[in-house]
Amino acid sequence: MELLWTILGFVLLIAGLLGSFLPVLPGPPISFIGILLIHFLGGHSFSSQLLIFYAVASIVLLLLDYLLPVWTTKKFGGTKAGQWGATIGVLLGLLTGPWGIILGPFIGAYLGELLAGRKNQDAWRSAQGAFLGFLLGTGLKIMLVGAMLWSAFQSL
Repeated sequence: MELLWTILGFVLLIAGLLGSFLPVLPGPPISFIGILLIHFLGGHSFSSQLLIFYAVASIVLLLLDYLLPVWTTKKFGGTKAGQWGATIGVLLGLLTGPWGIILGPFIGAYLGELLAGRKNQDAWRSAQGAFLGFLLGTGLKIMLVGAMLWSAFQSL
């Protein structure tokens, strides 16, 4: 039975890795649940400090995933229109596959700013900020989930 829980834990870790790219799945929390399954039901142990670190990091990254694109868009001179455009771009990007997910926030912020009457150069800067926020959030999530996967493999 422990083998089944371990396999399910790894399935959740992989799902969490996919969630690091896909905005609809909260990657780190899903991976953390996988770590907990492996720890408590799979018969493999992790230190309490490591579990606490992964829990806190998952919560922080869940919050940062929503705040980073907004913050970087603002930092690059974006307005609410650019932020809404980036959000809509992410959602529409989900329908168009991996490139849509990557380019959706960028194109959405750019179009949002243009529709709000901003100049091309200002809209471009806002779009760069939205894209940077997306990249930062995704990179941080991939690093955390990668560390969780590494820890899980080390526990075997």
